[in-house]
Amino acid sequence: MTGHDILLLTIALCSVVVLVLLIVSKLHLHPMVALLVVSVGVGLTSGLDMNKIVKSITDGAGGTLGGVGLQVALGAMIGKLLSVSGASDKIASTILKGSSDRTLPWFMSAVAFIIGIPMFFEVGLIMLLPIVFSVAAKLEKQGKIKGSAYIHIGVPVIAALATMHGMVPPHPGPLTAIAGLKANLGITLIYGIICAIPAVIIAGPVYGEFIAPRMTVRPDKQLLELYAASSVASQEKTSNLDDASKYIAATVEHPVSAVTSFIVALLPMLMMLSSAIAKTLFKQAVLFNKITGFIGDPVMALLIGLLIGIIFLGYGRGVDTKKLHDELGASLKPIAGILLIIAGGGAFAKVLTNSNVGTAINHLSSGIHVSPIALGWLIAALLSISTGSATVGIVGATGLLAPLAAANPSVSKELLVIAIGSGSLFFNYANHAGFWLVKESFSMSMGETFKTITVVQSIVGLVGLAMTLLLNFMPHF
Repeated sequence: MTGHDILLLTIALCSVVVLVLLIVSKLHLHPMVALLVVSVGVGLTSGLDMNKIVKSITDGAGGTLGGVGLQVALGAMIGKLLSVSGASDKIASTILKGSSDRTLPWFMSAVAFIIGIPMFFEVGLIMLLPIVFSVAAKLEKQGKIKGSAYIHIGVPVIAALATMHGMVPPHPGPLTAIAGLKANLGITLIYGIICAIPAVIIAGPVYGEFIAPRMTVRPDKQLLELYAASSVASQEKTSNLDDASKYIAATVEHPVSAVTSFIVALLPMLMMLSSAIAKTLFKQAVLFNKITGFIGDPVMALLIGLLIGIIFLGYGRGVDTKKLHDELGASLKPIAGILLIIAGGGAFAKVLTNSNVGTAINHLSSGIHVSPIALGWLIAALLSISTGSATVGIVGATGLLAPLAAANPSVSKELLVIAIGSGSLFFNYANHAGFWLVKESFSMSMGETFKTITVVQSIVGLVGLAMTLLLNFMPHF
């Protein structure tokens, strides 16, 4: 390492500290604005030309959104379509059918695992709350579960949704890391699922079995009645639903079949997997690889999945096309803030790269022999904990480690993506939106919320790190 490397590393460290302070201090800057301010500061202090700073910010923001924005938007539309059509409820009902009291947490994990593929954590939780509360209320009435039936059923759902959100594409965090590190999406998806399964099991049914008997959580009566009524309405009738949802909700006349529901939910993921499988097992089949490569591209896979969903969940059921348009448009509003943060993160990453900060980090890591996977996990965890944003954690860690991953061919970029994503999940506490959503939904105290979502996501983060380190010792794709 040179003296200039030390200076650049000091600038990088200070930039992270300033970023955290701008977000969590009394200034309360929006993460996108904070990222842009810090990007300018890094460029100026590292000696970049002013014109180069501006170009780095615009190129970084535009390049990141170009790679991620469409995918996030299409994924949000698919999630909305599944939710308002009743397809997600059909998936849940199919998986839950015939399960016993003992296996219910495992089945609920499976439900959340599948539904969580295209959906954000918050959206998935809101959508599954009617099912969680209805199932838990039945268990509570039977008196067969010690402690809180709502924790017994809710923890597996929280674990699965959080795991999918942080570790498995097409969620925005993993997609951002894939774009920044230039990782293979199909292989990342395979690794993500491999790492996600043990994380969901340990943080979900296993931890839920341990913590539920020690808690007495029960949602507020009005909230419980609201969600229970919502679940009944979505399964039996539409007369109590608002006009915006009537057009596509499951009805007696045009119910959504289980087969259609599973096809729409899983098709994008299967197309992405097909590309990775073809490249790995059928390298000589040129035409087959071209076809699977086209439909397995994340934008194409999500677009095809959305179009099939619109046909089978919308047009094929005779829905009002104007209201279908409005519902899909409404799905984009909640992700606008996330996309802006991602753009700011892209700008930050580009300035760091053009300032040669990444090269200095490469020199540092080669000197102290820190595992890039462990380093990525740690940086993402620290940024996420301090800023209250898993997205900030992911984009910050990706920007810092992208030059290191590019310069070191021995680093598995796909495993690094999973490590960064799992690190961003670690220790979700009071400065995270998901913490408060869980707290208010289940009417819990701060301590009870800590024992659920904070501990659950910490377990997921640690299991994700352990799995990526373990897979790193094995032959890679």
